[in-house]
Amino acid sequence: MATKPSVSYKLSLTAFILITFAAIMSMRTFPSQSVVGWQSIFFCLLAFIVYLIPASLVSAELATGWPQEGGVYVWVKEAFGEKWGFTAIWLQWFQMTIGFISVLTFIAATFSYIINPELANNKLYLFIFIVVIWWGLTFLNLRGLKAYTRISSISVVLGTFIPAAILLIGGAWYIFSGNPVQLTLQPTVTDLIPNFSSLSNLVMLVTFVFLFIGIEMTASHAQDISNVKKNYPLGIFVVGLVITAISIVGAMIVALLVPADNINLLAGIMQTFEVIFAGPFSWVVLIIALLIAIGAIGQVSTWILGPVRGLFATAKEGTLPPVLQKTNKNDIPVNMLILQGILITFWGAVYALAPGGVNSSFWMLFALTTTVYIVMYFLMYAAAIRLRYTRPDVPRAFKIPGGKAGMWLVGGFGFVMMAILFVVAMLPPTQISEGAGFVAFMIIGTVVVAAIPLIIYAFKKPEWKVNQPETKE
Repeated sequence: MATKPSVSYKLSLTAFILITFAAIMSMRTFPSQSVVGWQSIFFCLLAFIVYLIPASLVSAELATGWPQEGGVYVWVKEAFGEKWGFTAIWLQWFQMTIGFISVLTFIAATFSYIINPELANNKLYLFIFIVVIWWGLTFLNLRGLKAYTRISSISVVLGTFIPAAILLIGGAWYIFSGNPVQLTLQPTVTDLIPNFSSLSNLVMLVTFVFLFIGIEMTASHAQDISNVKKNYPLGIFVVGLVITAISIVGAMIVALLVPADNINLLAGIMQTFEVIFAGPFSWVVLIIALLIAIGAIGQVSTWILGPVRGLFATAKEGTLPPVLQKTNKNDIPVNMLILQGILITFWGAVYALAPGGVNSSFWMLFALTTTVYIVMYFLMYAAAIRLRYTRPDVPRAFKIPGGKAGMWLVGGFGFVMMAILFVVAMLPPTQISEGAGFVAFMIIGTVVVAAIPLIIYAFKKPEWKVNQPETKE
């Protein structure tokens, strides 16, 4: 794979912080975080420690040592060979096809407030919205509308920054104006610290880890950051603290304003806005819904090609059959995009047909996204440790201090924490009705998804590796 071209400019600390913040900040997890009330503070801080710190430090070392296009594919391939590198990048891509469902259903539930809020609980409406929006954006991307991706920054502002600011300011105004709230404003230690005598209470950590998940992708900027040894960990630390603070405040506003029994995990943000702007200002809710929907759709449009590009880069190495290496006249991996659309339609159908209500179905796919991604993290942490032994000669612009012991401490800690999170993600939280067969769905789903790349690789043929993918006219 080609080495990343050198650049004449360097990202400042501030620029890196803004890029990272825009990439991972989202409001859609506020409702699911809010169900634990004041304990969201504890869970946010715990997620920062057990996930963000080890994942960001390990991925920074790997990215600055092996900056080639392909990311986790290159890192794991260097450590364990092509088969496991392909498995890692496949899992990273595949979990996104599941994760997009949570994004699209969030948009659909938000958009329903422009039409009829009751639609937020209608699975048929949510499924139709998923299919229409995703395939519409897919066909636009197939046309090679590169200018379409330029709206990314505008979409982040419209769909996240402005609504988040209104939520935080409006929620604070509502609370401090003396309006009735759902939780005590003077929490006790019992309110703040979860009771872990029941393991299922720890399951909510999955939601909070998802605040930062995917942080390893930001390591692709590590080579371009000025004074990377200092600014990369400092930047990630600042981003982590800011997102943790915003998430705590956002989740608490939802918890304080919306009764826990009535929170919709998809539309909880809009339910909160309804409380804030009840009465003569109710029209503001429609404007906010429109901003979030338009902004989020714009963001999704720029994400469609991203996951595919990572997997497509490995296809040129012969890990996927020629039919998935084809590009159209706009140099877009057409069949990969179509396959991605089919998978998202499939997961949308799973969501719609899953037993239980909207909340239960949402949690099932949300948890499956996490377990699939965790398998990839197992490979990433193991690769980082192994490469300290097998490739110590490779220079890393950023290197975890402490030698091999330092890597074992950070990488080993991350691996163990992911193993614990994997186990607890298999269990439904007590706050959410899981529907029938939750554990079976999680086990079978994770095993099948993880087995697919191994099966593909077992049947791969030498002729799959070609110099130039065939172009479709």
